[in-house]
Amino acid sequence: NQDSNDIGDFFYAPPSGFLSLCTKNLDTTDVIPSEHFNTVIWTGDASYPRSFNAGFQTDFLWIKSRSYTGNGIALDTIRGSTKALRTSTTGAETTNTFATFDSEGFNITGTFNESNETTVAWNWKAGGSASSNSNGTITSSVSANVDAGFSILTYTGTGAIAATIGHGLSSAPEMIIRKDRDAAVNWSVFHASMGTGNGNLSLFLNTTSAQDGGQGFMNNTAPTSTVFTQGDQGFVGVNGNDYISYCFHSVDGYSLVGSYIGNGSTDGVYVHCGFSPALIITKSLAATGWRTIDNKRTPYNPSKASIYPDSSDAEYTGTGHETDFTANGFKMRNSNSRLNTNGQTYIFIAFAETPFKFSNAR
Repeated sequence: NQDSNDIGDFFYAPPSGFLSLCTKNLDTTDVIPSEHFNTVIWTGDASYPRSFNAGFQTDFLWIKSRSYTGNGIALDTIRGSTKALRTSTTGAETTNTFATFDSEGFNITGTFNESNETTVAWNWKAGGSASSNSNGTITSSVSANVDAGFSILTYTGTGAIAATIGHGLSSAPEMIIRKDRDAAVNWSVFHASMGTGNGNLSLFLNTTSAQDGGQGFMNNTAPTSTVFTQGDQGFVGVNGNDYISYCFHSVDGYSLVGSYIGNGSTDGVYVHCGFSPALIITKSLAATGWRTIDNKRTPYNPSKASIYPDSSDAEYTGTGHETDFTANGFKMRNSNSRLNTNGQTYIFIAFAETPFKFSNAR
């Protein structure tokens, strides 16, 4: 006797629809994580250019020195690799030659490769060259990876409160990171867990501030499967200013946008993702900061090598940030205020190393 998928050797006939508990009966995901996201780390050798293989053409590159104090840098194929934004400052876009993109990853052409300097680069695949998108009242230029739930887009603000911008995805974004390229203002972050349908709430990537609900970042309108709303906040819609947006939604077996409530214990909260994480980015909704951890900088449990997007600080490797990466999620092993204060709500976005079906324990 076998189950409904013709698996097993049972003494009695299994009930109709019954499936054996085995890996063959676990769902196979449509997205192979390593083809859409990858973390690259290296130790500098003072040679330029220096090439790195991410496993795909990098469309969004986020670089941060681990051993030196310095701002993280965001580069993408839409603006061009010479157009840099610093993630821990309000600064406008600058022109610098940090890196170039190629079909297999990226090349470091300046800074981030000094002798013995350690560096991390997070790589996302979008859709290559941008296409015009007229789904909204503002025409945007979009590079979208629909399968992986990620798009990069630029648009020019109009000052119109209810103007809409097409994002190029097939589902509503659950997290949108936006920055005015022309002005020294905060990075605005929308996250669906801050309140269903509440497009007025925002976090700031470059600060430790609590969520801000005092101004209309998205005109109190949740994103749809085609557009998001400009709002009346000067950070996101000044007439004539150019903006960059990075949009994400959850994809089974590859990424998860969500939240958890801390318990203040070293036997901390477990968060189920459905995959073994490669990268986890967290932020409290209160006034404690952002944190990123990944499976390359600490390839064993507990993971504690932390980088703060809101700070120029070097990587933190001390105690108090311990987190376990599991085969299907992550578990806090600390009571740090950035990660696990009792009763505090934390938002996160996580990307997979491997889906649960193929995960091994660390």
